[in-house]
Amino acid sequence: MKVVDFSKTNSVVNKFIAEMRDVNIQNDRIRFRTNVQRIGEIIAYEISKGLNYESQDVTTPLGIADVNVPSDQIVVAAILRAGLPLHQGVLNIFDDAENAFVSAYRNYNDDYNFDIHIEYIASPSLDDKVLVLCDPMLATGGSMELAYEALLSKGTPDKLHVVSVIASRQAIEYLEDKLPNDATVWVGAIDEFLNQHKYIVPGLGDAGDLAFGEK
Repeated sequence: MKVVDFSKTNSVVNKFIAEMRDVNIQNDRIRFRTNVQRIGEIIAYEISKGLNYESQDVTTPLGIADVNVPSDQIVVAAILRAGLPLHQGVLNIFDDAENAFVSAYRNYNDDYNFDIHIEYIASPSLDDKVLVLCDPMLATGGSMELAYEALLSKGTPDKLHVVSVIASRQAIEYLEDKLPNDATVWVGAIDEFLNQHKYIVPGLGDAGDLAFGEK
């Protein structure tokens, strides 16, 4: 599994993540959602560099232009509800992509232990397509693993890209054993710790609540 960590590069992604982490800025929901979308757009652009392309003749007012365009069929998938702004950012770039949605949530047994449940899935066939699976926070990696397994009921993609804003080191190591060897995880930053509630530290809090309000 390949991991691309944007925090290791000089990128405007770092500015967006700084604002999303900042307690004095992050409660502006419009700005928070916009920053998540921007990260999705930037990562989608980077993903586009590795797609397959084919030559296409385009008629202009003055002649014919030979243009290389992507030939892969892309499916953009979001883990609800936090993944929606990230999904929209990716879709802004891959605007002719098909779409899929998975509902995953934590069901707490006590203050510190929980099970992850998948309740809903809507997806086209994934056979031989490029799946771009969006979830802004990879805490334990469990939701991503179960969401991907649920989507496999719709077929086997040719390639998997996981798009996230912040991941824990634990989640990255966990997913290395759970996702295909040729999968790529694109993440804005990787944080080293999870607290006893399995939230990423320093992280940014609950991305779904920050984007859409408390549940």
